[in-house]
Amino acid sequence: MQGNEEQGTDGYRIRVMSRAELDLAVDWARAEGWNPGLHDAGAFHAVDPAGFLVGLLDGRPVASLSVVRYPGSFGFLGFYIVRPEARGRGHGWRLWQAGLRYLEGCTVGLDGVVAQQENYRKSGFALSHRNIRFGGGIPDGGEARTTLVDANTVPFDRLTALDAELFPAPRPGFLANWIALPGATALAAVRDGEVTGFGVIRPCHSGCKIGPLYAADAGVARDLVVALGRAAGEGPVFLDVPEPNGAGLRMAEELGLSPQFETARMYLGPAPVTDPARVFGITSFELG
Repeated sequence: MQGNEEQGTDGYRIRVMSRAELDLAVDWARAEGWNPGLHDAGAFHAVDPAGFLVGLLDGRPVASLSVVRYPGSFGFLGFYIVRPEARGRGHGWRLWQAGLRYLEGCTVGLDGVVAQQENYRKSGFALSHRNIRFGGGIPDGGEARTTLVDANTVPFDRLTALDAELFPAPRPGFLANWIALPGATALAAVRDGEVTGFGVIRPCHSGCKIGPLYAADAGVARDLVVALGRAAGEGPVFLDVPEPNGAGLRMAEELGLSPQFETARMYLGPAPVTDPARVFGITSFELG
């Protein structure tokens, strides 16, 4: 997409989103039932301002796509939405192709609805695993066995080092914005001076969502979930657990959370190597 812009002859145009248009895309995601965070857009946009594309028909936004480039030749695709009244006319497909051109040379990840898995496979994506969204009320949980502290009191390089171990690319700028989101609580588990767990909860259109959730084991993860849920107050809590982490699935069920829906994590290119046993909750379906 030359100059990050593509103009068709049928009144359809693709270009980089403005920051205000990203707010619109987040609202579309809410309408699709994806329950984004109330303040996600600012943290998302700062990662790669050129990685958010909009399709306009006669000047009106009708399609969105995020194709965020992280360092180290890794990208993540999300916000793939075409407004209902504009579907079936190829607008989404053209936006998709423009986005993949932007991420050329990268391994690209996505969390897609299962119904679209076959379409993604046609574009070269291969299934890695499923992510299961759990939701519900968090029980009191009793006494925590883990020492938990405000993550903002932990040296930031320790948080970024843990994140870089468990996410396919370094993202210190994003993490700094993420733990500072309005209304968010970020906690770290500490044992003998080492960070053994980390989690963030943020307000969403419905309840609150935890992500990421990293932990050395299910006990640490459980204590983080209970403490984060307590910090968020009343309302449902949601957590997106990678299916390969069986201990994470059991933990969510033991806390009384119930499966809501699932996504297909797929990759175009070599799948990144991370440790699924320590990832109890992904950060977001939009940015990985």
